Amino acid sequence: MRRRIYLDQTHLRGHVTGIERVTLDLFAPEALSPHEIRPVTSRSLPGMIAAQHVALPLRALRDRDALFLFPGFPPGPLCALAATRCLLYVHDTFLLTRPEDLSLRSRAYMTPSFALALRWCPNLFVNSRATGEAVRAVCARRARVALLRPAVRDAFGLGDLPGPARYESGPPLRLLAIGTIEPRKNIPAALALTAALNRAGVPAELHLVGRVGWGRHDFLADPPSFLHRHGYLSDGALRNLVASCHLLLSTSKAEGLGLPLLEVQYGGLPVVAPDDPVFREVLGASGLLIRPEDPDAAAGAVAAWIAGGGLARASAASRSNVARWNAAAAEDGARFRRFLAGDGTAYAAAGSSVAAHETV
Repeated sequence: MRRRIYLDQTHLRGHVTGIERVTLDLFAPEALSPHEIRPVTSRSLPGMIAAQHVALPLRALRDRDALFLFPGFPPGPLCALAATRCLLYVHDTFLLTRPEDLSLRSRAYMTPSFALALRWCPNLFVNSRATGEAVRAVCARRARVALLRPAVRDAFGLGDLPGPARYESGPPLRLLAIGTIEPRKNIPAALALTAALNRAGVPAELHLVGRVGWGRHDFLADPPSFLHRHGYLSDGALRNLVASCHLLLSTSKAEGLGLPLLEVQYGGLPVVAPDDPVFREVLGASGLLIRPEDPDAAAGAVAAWIAGGGLARASAASRSNVARWNAAAAEDGARFRRFLAGDGTAYAAAGSSVAAHETV
């Protein structure tokens, strides 16, 4: 069965970060072949709002055979008129679970639409089991919550790197952090960990890549000497920086996936991340898991890990982990294409979806 699919790309207007890369790769026309893909775009925030709240619902009423795929921002409430033909891809649930870390625009616009969509949309697709369990806790009882993990490509051309930069005692340990500077990324915890390493006699510096987003960030007014800000980098510039660093550090409070963690593993870069379910799922045994809220203990764990040869071991494990993840993503993609083609049994197999509620 060849379907006509309207693909909401109204959020693709500025810098390309994790959510945008998933939209462009996972839902590319060639990935959804042989279906007819009709992208819906916008040039401005008002244009995006108009498309999601008016234009797309009107198209759903006029084109009653088409599917409507929302891989970025949540659909407007009027899309519920065509609920059975709407497919919502959920990257995380922090719009509901972490209101204190949201911008005013997100609280006013995205959170209400997202909360409503989780109640009326029957076809929900998620990027990890951790996200699926979070979605299952707040969505409609009868909704399908299906795994659709994105395959991770070598976005920064790291595949030919020999691994992380050679580390020797004396020169600084170069920590890399990637992400928009906003409250959820918890950059102060990364700074505290780096400071703790320096206090413990392990010279360290933090290289921060990402534009400044919303929220108040006191460290930007008086940055520590070990912080090196790089802003938003091109893929080539980021490749050069990755090649000069020893590990990737994430101290995020909440992630649905953490795409950059997998992307840098193409270059064999070891990853240090919080000991939370999503990172255990994504990294497997390939990374070092810490508690960022205790910077001295986390710094001690990093120092001991490095002294015990953790960097060398994690380099090989990083590339193996990307292969493991992509194999699972390929299975998810094949199952999703069967679903689009009308195969009612596509999500009947155990492990392909998240178990339903016992109660609403």
